[in-house]
Amino acid sequence: MQIGSLIRRAALHFKDAPCLVEDDRVVSFREFDSLTDRLGNALLASGLNPGDRVGVLLPNGIDCLVAYYSLAKAGLVRVGLNTRETADNHAYKLTDSGARAVFCGEQEEVPSGLIRLGPAELARMTAEGADTPCAVDRDLEAPYRLGYTGGTTGRPKGVTLTTRGETAELSVFLMDLMPNMRPGDTFLHAAPIAHASGAFFLPALVRGVRSLVMKKFDPATFIQLAERENASLTFLVPTMLAMIMEQPSLATAKLNLQRIAYGASPIADTLLRRAEARFGKVFAQCYGQAESPMAITFLGPEDHDRTGSCGRPFSTVEVAIFDDNDNALPPGEIGEIVCRGTQLMAYYWGRPEATAEAFRSGWLHTGDVGKMDEDGFFYILDRKNDMLISGGFNVYPREVEDVLLEYEGVIDAAVVGLADEKWGDRIHAVITAREGVDAQAVLAHAVSRLAGYKRPKSIEIWPELPKSAANKILRREIRDTINRAAKAASR
Repeated sequence: MQIGSLIRRAALHFKDAPCLVEDDRVVSFREFDSLTDRLGNALLASGLNPGDRVGVLLPNGIDCLVAYYSLAKAGLVRVGLNTRETADNHAYKLTDSGARAVFCGEQEEVPSGLIRLGPAELARMTAEGADTPCAVDRDLEAPYRLGYTGGTTGRPKGVTLTTRGETAELSVFLMDLMPNMRPGDTFLHAAPIAHASGAFFLPALVRGVRSLVMKKFDPATFIQLAERENASLTFLVPTMLAMIMEQPSLATAKLNLQRIAYGASPIADTLLRRAEARFGKVFAQCYGQAESPMAITFLGPEDHDRTGSCGRPFSTVEVAIFDDNDNALPPGEIGEIVCRGTQLMAYYWGRPEATAEAFRSGWLHTGDVGKMDEDGFFYILDRKNDMLISGGFNVYPREVEDVLLEYEGVIDAAVVGLADEKWGDRIHAVITAREGVDAQAVLAHAVSRLAGYKRPKSIEIWPELPKSAANKILRREIRDTINRAAKAASR
């Protein structure tokens, strides 16, 4: 089924009911169908052709979602970009994908040669585009959108996602993660639409649910909006939940949240128990990755007594634990989490060898180390590639380390994640340096060069860093040393 058909059907079924709300702006289901038709037709009339890639670098808001789904209707391929990333990262992804155009703000830096679709151009095209159905049928296995990995072993890889995968994700969300969505509900989009929260818009649209979009997350505003608008559904990363739990206004707020989905990073058990005491048994965890977006396993509200579990497989997803030779392991044995199903990416964009490696034996190899218990619940124990997740965003130590090593006098650098109730992984750096180098000056340098969620929260200088026989820095040993020292100090 085409994504545009879902939008047209929602317009038929729910008509003038509110589909999207952003501050004082309200767009009905019928208006959303019309807006995406107009913009889709205008994009094709501008010289873009079905199959062309188009970047979307817009903040949370109605315009972002109109851009997303006009591309879907026009047969164009969305290249997902995050406004919190750097201009260099945006340029790399736009160039790697071969994008011809990009939706962006007035101040955004993008490579020359692209068709720049700024706010004024977006408004003009939406107003002037033909108000007739924009319905380019796309092969269900053809590229629908490109997401990008964080790039653990080099540059980020483009993940080619299809209409087949998009509808599979939609199906398991409605079957498993949020099965009780219904007309009259309000989904509060507080997390970035460019990240995980965007995955919940299509399920909301299909079920006639009103989507209330926050331009930028603020915990006090979240509580105020959730109470005033009687929000019943939302998605949060654990960092956001931790910030909400610290708000004084939460104690007296009259909230009606019936399902709070969370994911994108580990959650501290203490935080989860505090949140359940305030909101009730309403939490549902989803585990996925760029190659299998948001849909590998889920942990329903009734199973949250299984501390540390990321749940069972979604209904149409198969998950297993493999050893290093790709043999399936029995319950209790530790190995790599692998999965297969219709939700998976088709391939890495322009990287056939990496695709073959990821799909060894016909299963997607996630790179996460874990185990399965006797009841079929899965547990993530570590990450093969040392990736950190801070505030729900992927952080790769090497990128941060390279920035630290730019500073004059820094000799070695290692970045580790320390368990943190708010951030999931708190980014911490350890360096060796020449005499006279000031740790705070190095930290200030990192702050000037990195996106906020990638910046170390703290830094210390050691005489030397532990290394392997192959002269590789042992990050895990560094982390364990820090944790042991903290535990000893707390006694």
